[in-house]
Amino acid sequence: MAEKDSTIQNENNDNISESTEMNINADENMPVQNEELVNESAGNGEQTETDKIKAELEEQKDKYLRLYADFENFKRRTAKERIEYMQTAGKEVITSLLDILDDADRAEKGVDPIINAETESALSGIKLVFQKLRQNLESKGLKAMVSVGESFDVDKHEAIAEIPAPAPDLEGKIIDEVTKGYTLNDKIIRFAKVVVAK
Repeated sequence: MAEKDSTIQNENNDNISESTEMNINADENMPVQNEELVNESAGNGEQTETDKIKAELEEQKDKYLRLYADFENFKRRTAKERIEYMQTAGKEVITSLLDILDDADRAEKGVDPIINAETESALSGIKLVFQKLRQNLESKGLKAMVSVGESFDVDKHEAIAEIPAPAPDLEGKIIDEVTKGYTLNDKIIRFAKVVVAK
């Protein structure tokens, strides 16, 4: 029995040594191939990861630059709109005062022929009030358009009548102004109503 046991042990030892020899040989060859493959795949993986990160960085940089440019445009646009708003903030009030200004002009024209020594001081006071009103509105950016003698311009004038030209050089020119046109900070708020020579 002892002989049987020793024979079995010897056979087991031989099997173990054969398997370890095979494993050792296999391990010697395999790691070299596996290391090369691992190194190649790791190198490719690092390159692709680096490329991906670079692409993402470029994309984020592009987004940042676009966002920055949009913000700068927004700041400029809002500053411009704010200035325009401040310049035309009183547009409705000034527009409503234009009728009063027209009445003042008509009153001055009607009063001039009837001035005498007695009424001169009273009328000069009234003219002073009208002048103050005009100056105040002009300080806010209101300007009266000069139309008489100018060529008719559709962008500034509204023709309410046409008459035959008294002279050939007056053809297409404005002969009379029925209602004055006004601009507020260089923007037309009321077109001039005029009579044009044809």
